[in-house]
Amino acid sequence: MKNIYKILTVFGLILLALADNSHAQNYQVGQLEVSRPWARASAGKAKNGAAYIDQIINKGNTADRFIGVSSDVAMKTEIHNHILEGGIMKMRQVKGGIEVKPGHPVILKPGSYHIMMMGLKAPLKLGGTIQVTLEFEKAGKILVKVPVLKVGASGKSKMKHDMKMKM
Repeated sequence: MKNIYKILTVFGLILLALADNSHAQNYQVGQLEVSRPWARASAGKAKNGAAYIDQIINKGNTADRFIGVSSDVAMKTEIHNHILEGGIMKMRQVKGGIEVKPGHPVILKPGSYHIMMMGLKAPLKLGGTIQVTLEFEKAGKILVKVPVLKVGASGKSKMKHDMKMKM
């Protein structure tokens, strides 16, 4: 009977060690909190990739702007958005950045705002981690570690982001 308790205790400790520690992927810069950045693994020999952020929260009293992004994994890294133009969905660089108002989360997700990495120097591999520097107008720069999830992943967020488009 004592052995069963020992086995259950060890098993419980292993489960705790393997538990989702997505909270460890929260970053603070100034009054901003950046929660759970992630990227999708490259599909085949794709030269471009994308990264996302479950949310950026402004805990201050004044607005800030997400104005830039850089990474050494790609030749060029930009903030992008999808727009519907003439019935066709297109991807465009966001000029002037994204306003981050106090109490209004900014979400970077597939089909919306995202970090576009063009001219990847190597494929983004499942299970890997890349580093991305985010730049905010007032809060400044912060380096975040971005885990690479499977191709087609929708992130670690508990929220669902279903997107239905009519064209």
